[in-house]
Amino acid sequence: MSKAFISQVLQDSTGCTGVAANRAAGDLIAAIVKEMKKSGGFTLPSFGTFTVRKTKARKGMNPRTGEAVKIKAGKTVRFKASPNLRKAV
Repeated sequence: MSKAFISQVLQDSTGCTGVAANRAAGDLIAAIVKEMKKSGGFTLPSFGTFTVRKTKARKGMNPRTGEAVKIKAGKTVRFKASPNLRKAV
């Protein structure tokens, strides 16, 4: 799924212009990101839950050279599908 896909669905659903649908899709994505930064998660009922998780610093390996590399601690996004979505797919 891409921003263009979301824009097209919004445009078809509401009958608005492509520019307005693109702006609405961008605003929707920005609102989801803002909510995830603020509360650490976001739930779409009947679809699933996105959560922000912290990752620990760890050792990795450069696949080209085989050299050990340190990977810094960071954050990642996890998704858990709702039971309704699992049944539908």
